[in-house]
Amino acid sequence: MSQSKIHRYLKHGVLPQLTVFEAIARLGSFSRAAEELFLAQPTVSVQIKKLTETAGLPLFEQVGKRVHLTEPGRHLYAACRQIFHALSNLEDTFSDIRGLKSGRLQLAVITTGTYFAPRMLAAFVQQHPGVEVSLQIHNRQTLIERLANNEDDLYIFANPPQEPEVVTQMILPNPLVVFARDDHPLAKEKNIPFERFAQEPFLIREPGSGTRMVVQQLFDQHATKPWITMELSTNEAIKQAILAGLGVSILSRYTLGLDVEQTQLVTLNVEGFPLEHHWYFVHPSGKQLSLVAKTFMDFVRIEAKQLVYDHLAQNGS
Repeated sequence: MSQSKIHRYLKHGVLPQLTVFEAIARLGSFSRAAEELFLAQPTVSVQIKKLTETAGLPLFEQVGKRVHLTEPGRHLYAACRQIFHALSNLEDTFSDIRGLKSGRLQLAVITTGTYFAPRMLAAFVQQHPGVEVSLQIHNRQTLIERLANNEDDLYIFANPPQEPEVVTQMILPNPLVVFARDDHPLAKEKNIPFERFAQEPFLIREPGSGTRMVVQQLFDQHATKPWITMELSTNEAIKQAILAGLGVSILSRYTLGLDVEQTQLVTLNVEGFPLEHHWYFVHPSGKQLSLVAKTFMDFVRIEAKQLVYDHLAQNGS
């Protein structure tokens, strides 16, 4: 909206003047308005003088002992009531947001959180049904780009960026394990040497995936390379490839463990596993978090472990 027409109203502190004007118009008296507003009568007169000068038209006329509105004054009084009503509605909205009766949360999550994040959001919305939520799921590289562009309220990473311009807060353990089909030759082996595991056909996530980054670092530490037979862009695709007998893979314990029966997949007992990792909340260091975002962070820190572990128990994992 162009402010050129109302510029003179914006630069003279009109809102306090309108407060005085409304009280005089409603009570029909300068002195009674002064009493109601706990102001000295000269102060009330000065405020109305300034408002009259800003309007450029007379706002009151006095007939006998009572003050009456002029025609311009009646128009201003009607506008004044609309302004106060709009501010009152705005305060109601702010009160609802403060009490989480409304508001919006836009969350962007790494793909390994596909099963974890929706459960957290569902439980949060049950407690705060007036909050509208949006969930974006991407690989690590895309999430970093969204973070850099400040496109969302909060981010959940498995491998958060290390830049000093971001804030990270640990949420939940996210152990990485080796998945294989239940009839794999190594399924019943104990303490499988990493070098033996490295000889297995390996299914790996696409470039830009946080899990792929961890896998590459792990194999580098062992001075070896994975025998990559297939590159896939989602954890679900990797799951299906494992079930088809196409190889093994390193994934988050909860990525598949939240909804896969024990009879379908097993975790191989490879030395050095599980790899201890975590999920993290991440946001730009200068970001002013909304009350909804802060409340969601507090909720997840308290409830996340219980919700995930209860679900695992229900599924016999």
